[in-house]
Amino acid sequence: MNRKTFIQRSSLLAGGLIIMKDLFARPKEMRYGHNNMKYTLDKSWATKHSPNLTVKDCHEMVQDKKGRLLLLTNETKNNIIIFNKDGRVLESWGHEFPGGHGLTIHDENGTEFLYITDNERHQVYKVDLNGKILLTIDAPLGIGLYSKKEEFIPTETAIDNNGDIFIADGYGAQHILHYDSNGKLKNHFGGRGEGDSFLDNAHGICFDQRNGKKSLLVTDRARNCFKRFDTTGKLIEIISLPGAGVCRPVIKGDNLYAAVLRSPNMNVENSGFVTILNKKNKVISNIGGTEPIYKDGKLQLIQQQDKIFAHPHDVCVDDDENLYVAQWASGKVFPYKLNRV
Repeated sequence: MNRKTFIQRSSLLAGGLIIMKDLFARPKEMRYGHNNMKYTLDKSWATKHSPNLTVKDCHEMVQDKKGRLLLLTNETKNNIIIFNKDGRVLESWGHEFPGGHGLTIHDENGTEFLYITDNERHQVYKVDLNGKILLTIDAPLGIGLYSKKEEFIPTETAIDNNGDIFIADGYGAQHILHYDSNGKLKNHFGGRGEGDSFLDNAHGICFDQRNGKKSLLVTDRARNCFKRFDTTGKLIEIISLPGAGVCRPVIKGDNLYAAVLRSPNMNVENSGFVTILNKKNKVISNIGGTEPIYKDGKLQLIQQQDKIFAHPHDVCVDDDENLYVAQWASGKVFPYKLNRV
């Protein structure tokens, strides 16, 4: 073998080894997200077990202290479907909620209860984990806020430590209604209007104690932001998310997670993604969305980049920091699972 042939063959072998090394080094699955918040996608998390159940819109999910995952759908054959983290169906129940939309879990003296909003029945319910209805809250008529029950279209609840119930009327008159644990109205704030303290599509609400002080985060979806209020209704802060039609805020540890239903505005169908904010409420990762970029301290427009989701409606974060994304008007799909990497 002459020197020229030897060098050519050696170069080909070396090149082949480099290519093989590079192939083995690449992740086997596509990773989505930014910074240290990246995930792989499992679309068949639930359907691979072929559950004999159906869903319409998968609206929201929560995890109970047993580690089970509870899904709310507006399919009255089975409004609540309970999964383990592998996607196997453990049980299902519920035929009473044709407009099942908001699902909140609350631990009351060691016992967990669910709060369900129904935007077709115009009511909010407290139920036990077997589906027994324990409390029903109707439209607060007769106080000047609503003239008929159909104007009350609740979308979400947040439950205080003492059992007080805050209801976001996100598809109705945009009020935040504060009730005691027995369903007696104590206060209200927000409502439809043009000033910062008013709301337009108050789709979600949750308590936030990450900075050591208790406050309420409320979605203002039409204005692409979350608004922070104290429990009396005083506006404290606006968290701007340009381009993101956010659903409810979900707090887990130091981070805030939210499904973005549509982007860069609510007129664009099938354009959702998931966004994650840190303790300082800066976007650190967009799953299926563009990289978050700040200029002079202001977040630049964010929108869908990867066609992972159609209309994500909620994010559930489990105790392993994996995510489950429920979707509205997305072909009756079961939730997708995003595994943290």
